[in-house]
Amino acid sequence: MNIVDYVIIIVYLVGFLGIGYLFKENKSSGDYFLGGRSMGWFPLSLSTMATQLSAISFISAPAFVGLKEGGGLQWLTYEFGVPLAMAFLLIAVIPTLYKSGIVSVYEYLEKRFDASSRLLISFVFQISRSVATGVMVYTMALILQATVGVNFLISILIIGVITLVYSFQGGMKAVIWGDVIQMIILFLGIVICLIYGLSELGGFDNFLTHVDKDRLTAVDFSKWGFNNADKNDEFGFWPMIIGGFFLYASYYGTDQTQSQRLLSASGMPTIKKLLLANGLFRFPLTLTYCIMGLVLGTLLLQDAGFQELLDSTYQTNISSLEGKKADLMVPVFILKYLPNGVIGVLIVAIMSAAMSSLSSTVNSLSAVTMEDFVKRFKPEMSDKAYVFNSRLLSLFWGVVCLAFALFAGEIEGTVIEVINKISSVFYGPILAAFILAILTKKTHALGANIGIVVGVLFNMYLWLYVPEVFWFWWNAIGCLVTMIVAYFVSVIVKKQANEGLPVVYYSGKKEVLILVGFFLFIIAISIALPNILS
Repeated sequence: MNIVDYVIIIVYLVGFLGIGYLFKENKSSGDYFLGGRSMGWFPLSLSTMATQLSAISFISAPAFVGLKEGGGLQWLTYEFGVPLAMAFLLIAVIPTLYKSGIVSVYEYLEKRFDASSRLLISFVFQISRSVATGVMVYTMALILQATVGVNFLISILIIGVITLVYSFQGGMKAVIWGDVIQMIILFLGIVICLIYGLSELGGFDNFLTHVDKDRLTAVDFSKWGFNNADKNDEFGFWPMIIGGFFLYASYYGTDQTQSQRLLSASGMPTIKKLLLANGLFRFPLTLTYCIMGLVLGTLLLQDAGFQELLDSTYQTNISSLEGKKADLMVPVFILKYLPNGVIGVLIVAIMSAAMSSLSSTVNSLSAVTMEDFVKRFKPEMSDKAYVFNSRLLSLFWGVVCLAFALFAGEIEGTVIEVINKISSVFYGPILAAFILAILTKKTHALGANIGIVVGVLFNMYLWLYVPEVFWFWWNAIGCLVTMIVAYFVSVIVKKQANEGLPVVYYSGKKEVLILVGFFLFIIAISIALPNILS
């Protein structure tokens, strides 16, 4: 890196301070947490994808595809359930949540059931999301230290302070428009790495000649995810579709970090376009960074100098990077092969991955804390006091996330996998709670709460005592167990069920047909990829 790269990074960071100032006028909860419900589908779509396109997508996913043992294009199967989940949310879930006028998505559970359902799920979200975000910031700071030489603590402080300042000032509008810029930078970074990687390999034809053919298989119909004690039964066709459907329906529909964007839309037509765009654009984006991973992995095997630099970088940081050698592939490639100026842009892309996730998390955590807990004790709070306290909560949760980042080194070796499993323990039962609340009339609060507890406990049992079941299945199993138990208890134990808010259905036959057609298309493309790339 030289002065040009550092200037690019400084301009980027200063620019984001300006974004917070630009959107500093927030007069109510609807302004600060929902952007005044005035956001269009395009910025919301990019913001949604930017939150997803984090460190995992830019750093770890290409490393998994191109370098890690047992990796390859099977990473694409993570996307199979997305279009179907978007179609389901568009018709059955999101219209009711949007029309309810809520800020915290968990507020709907109290209106339909009672406060205990809302507070329990809200609390789980706050703890799990803050820990996960802290680990992500930790990983990015560690990689910046290993490759660029920026001190670990300074990296965390730069990422954290800049993000907190613009999130504190600008609220949801600053977060969304910041995500738009970061998404563009991230995608630009992926394309740059792909182009330079192909150039170093001597072109696309030479890449096809040397690529590891075992990494080209994306779809495996033989793996069912029920014999996974040794992790050799993962990424099967059916568990990734069925489990993925329940995971993404829960994540996009009931996780505050994503549902808050849907609630920020200017109307149902905007939500329709947002869900459609997310269902259609995620796969091409994922395919692009997967191909990038194949290209860089192939280059690594062909270039001894690349291997030596990766090994030396890893050995220098062995105490803090144990188990993450493959994750250094992308940043080491950036420093070795890219010219100055471009290096600065790509380092900014790495920082963007962390800042986008952190800003979204901080704003969402502040929203649910304010709506689910603080307003319970101060319901008559003025708009001015509301915005002031919301900003303080943004700072509080930012500090919490950064604190987790500072101490994540003690557990980081296994925590990413653990967090994924924890999410899958809860995602299914949480989705079931919303399905029961919106799509059934007989389910009452007692039945729903018992169902949620049983669903979570059953998933924990699978985790602890049935390792043969691939964790992706937990999303589906937990949802179905929760729904069956909740409905059965509600039928047996006679109690009056709250009607809650009116249920709204959206007639989106055209969008559903497009999403289902695209689902079939990406399956066909994924099956054909080994032949296309051979």
